[in-house]
Amino acid sequence: MPSNIEFKNFVLDQLRDLQNIEVKRMMGEYLLYYNKILFGGIYDDRLLIKKTINNQQYSLPEQIPYKNAKPMYLVENLDDCEYLANLVISTCVDLKQKRPSK
Repeated sequence: MPSNIEFKNFVLDQLRDLQNIEVKRMMGEYLLYYNKILFGGIYDDRLLIKKTINNQQYSLPEQIPYKNAKPMYLVENLDDCEYLANLVISTCVDLKQKRPSK
């Protein structure tokens, strides 16, 4: 079931403290990028982020975004903009370190 555009807009509004957030629509869902790093997405009206060492400290529950996908972390606290910004930043710090150098 595709994600609702209103939910996508709500999540983006909650991420307003971060500069350089990009969204790409993919098969009815939304991929989320911060500073060109894919950190998560909106799947079936759920904000899911990639699992990393840094974001384990948030003790988020795991969920599968779609059939046969790797588990991701479900972000349930969508009302705290500062919390969301810190979560995205800590996730992207790890993901950036895993990227090959250009």
